[in-house]
Amino acid sequence: MSSIHAKISGVGKYLPEYVLTNKELETMVETNDEWIKSRTGISERRILKGDNLGTSYMAERAATAALEDAGLEADEIDIIIVATVTPDYLFPATACLVQKSIGASNAYAFDLSAACSGFLFALTTGGNFIESGRAMKVLIIGADKMSSIVDYTDRTTCILFGDAAAAVVLEATEEETGIIDYIHHTEGDEDFMLYQPAGGSVQPATKESVENKLHYLRQDGRVVFRKATEGMADVSLDIMKKNNLAPEEVAWLVPHQANLRIIDATARRMGIDKDNVMINIDKYGNTTSATIPLCLVDWKDQLKKGDNLILSAFGGGLTWGSIYLKWAI
Repeated sequence: MSSIHAKISGVGKYLPEYVLTNKELETMVETNDEWIKSRTGISERRILKGDNLGTSYMAERAATAALEDAGLEADEIDIIIVATVTPDYLFPATACLVQKSIGASNAYAFDLSAACSGFLFALTTGGNFIESGRAMKVLIIGADKMSSIVDYTDRTTCILFGDAAAAVVLEATEEETGIIDYIHHTEGDEDFMLYQPAGGSVQPATKESVENKLHYLRQDGRVVFRKATEGMADVSLDIMKKNNLAPEEVAWLVPHQANLRIIDATARRMGIDKDNVMINIDKYGNTTSATIPLCLVDWKDQLKKGDNLILSAFGGGLTWGSIYLKWAI
């Protein structure tokens, strides 16, 4: 009896037109281009400008591109999952807005919040629906308008983040391709190392919360950097060992693009040559749930059917994980 796998059959992205460079940031906060690049690897990032434009605006366009790449119509999709920490509204879910906008009339839709690990968690959630036989075609979107929760007077965070969306279509297959295995972890962040203080039910919006900038993200950079470096490196090596993969058998490491030093440390731990690591942090910065699917879009023309990919991320929650994926197209 053959088993069902969830394969990626199409990819798509959307990038805002406005480019915020390190040079422009020098005019906003006390920083400089050389310092930002040496510490993070980032040269520029995209920012979504325009009135009443939220995460769904980018997600819709990335979804449409992915459907076109897969050769599918929107009404063929069974489920839509949007990974985001910057939804248009607390409710309705951003995925519901995308479902209506693209005309996916036969799909049900929901958001998933796992910060920078969101795309990985959403991908395995969609994959499990397909492997169980409950769905045949699932649209997974990673999208975040991080500029909406970034304090552009805080030089420790405003240099890091950008806005973007990217999407993949998952389809059922009996071939030995697609999602092969995954490992995910959570460690409840009771110390609030990476969080948005206000806007939830514990501290709803007030005049004081706005004045005190409590609706912007905050992080303990040193602690998060250390935990992210350890977490991504460990879980990436663990998924290789679990599946008996030697470094030379991994065609590509597809890491979350938070910091170039974290990416380099992960590759070294895995024994992966830098030429086999997808890196676009210099162009986009940290787009949270969009980073990994953005890599898949940017490297699509270099991927071959059967390539072994290791996807790896670490994010707020704290959350981290890896996926062993065999490329199918």
